[in-house]
Amino acid sequence: MTGVYYKVSDYYKDTYKEKVYKLPIKLPLTCPNRDGACGFGGCIYCSETGGSYENLDSSLSVEEQLSKNRDYITNRYKAKKFIAYFQNFSNTYMSLNDFKSYIKACDKDYIVGVSIATRSDCITEDKLKFLYDWKNITGIDITIELGLQTANYKTLKILNRGESLADFILACNLINKYDFRISTHVILALPWDDINDTIETARILNALNVKEVKIHSLFIAKNTKLAQMYNTGQIVLKTKEEYQKNVVEFLRHIDSRCAIARLVGRAPEEDTIFCNWDRSWWLIRDEIVSFMEENSIKQGDKNKQIIYEKIKGDKL
Repeated sequence: MTGVYYKVSDYYKDTYKEKVYKLPIKLPLTCPNRDGACGFGGCIYCSETGGSYENLDSSLSVEEQLSKNRDYITNRYKAKKFIAYFQNFSNTYMSLNDFKSYIKACDKDYIVGVSIATRSDCITEDKLKFLYDWKNITGIDITIELGLQTANYKTLKILNRGESLADFILACNLINKYDFRISTHVILALPWDDINDTIETARILNALNVKEVKIHSLFIAKNTKLAQMYNTGQIVLKTKEEYQKNVVEFLRHIDSRCAIARLVGRAPEEDTIFCNWDRSWWLIRDEIVSFMEENSIKQGDKNKQIIYEKIKGDKL
């Protein structure tokens, strides 16, 4: 870690010896929290796009999406190595045969990793076994991306997640059995959470061996349940300063070896009614970094997990 936090771009350089770019893939999918398998309507913040704003049309094949996105990024950044990123909705919520077909389409010489966004309750052993065998054959790394958002089980219910903290823990334990990287989304400006929830979320991710985190503020997409709650005054949003304080505390408690993909999320202005207090995402990020630098704060400097590991090591 060269700065105040371990950037995922640094992890890629450490692992692949050069900059790596993601190629987003959009599949014709839904979510068990939308189709009635565990609920209807989805999470209160989730739009009809399923969390993807910049993807190509799902009618295109995986090969076509990889090719088009690769050409664009290569021309712009001269990139050579890429990660195939199955991004929208729940990308393990399908038959095993369909899943195999989509993943096998990523066996390209320029693909060094596959990242699969899904839900904890959509993790199944048969798909993980297939991924394990496929990784051993191709040498392509696997990351499973899960949306926890918060460790506060009461907040999870308000968010209409349709899954619990226990579901997340069970999924992580199963993924860790196959030694895949786990990436997790957290929202650190939820109106129902306090600073203790932020710290506890970080500590749980440490205990579950999560290797990557995407930190979000709470943007409000149009035509969502959250938008309705906001417009009718049912929620009071955290301030930018409160969010930044939460991010700093989260970083201090998360393992210094955990790669941080972002400090603040973003969404198109035309798709939201509130996003980042009308500030540029990079400005919010830079203020967080500057505060940490000025106060000699670094990622992991309050992480108790390191102390536990040392004690365990000494006993061994």
